Amino acid sequence: MTDDRTRARQPAGRARVFAGRRRPGPRPLVPSGGQGKVLQSLRHALNTFADAPREALEEAESAYDGATAQLVSALAERRRLLRAGWQGRDPEARSDELRLALRQYREITQRLLHI
Repeated sequence: MTDDRTRARQPAGRARVFAGRRRPGPRPLVPSGGQGKVLQSLRHALNTFADAPREALEEAESAYDGATAQLVSALAERRRLLRAGWQGRDPEARSDELRLALRQYREITQRLLHI
């Protein structure tokens, strides 16, 4: 039986139950508030390239530098918060708390490696 026919037989409310259980995706590496100016600058560079290619490239490079600086700053802050959560704790800290910190380090590191 195909998936379409199987879904058609399910009660109407069932799809909503599954949707409600979805875990939110990972937070963006750079907060959305900092992205606007960089994206606006990049769009401007793309739109002005035909009239002023060199200036457009300089503006695109500046947008890249801005995005890089925001990423470095956001990663440093995230590292600080993660470290504060486990460093200096009692050596007998609960392993589930430490496991959560390890999971967060793993997630952010894997995301960085896939950029």
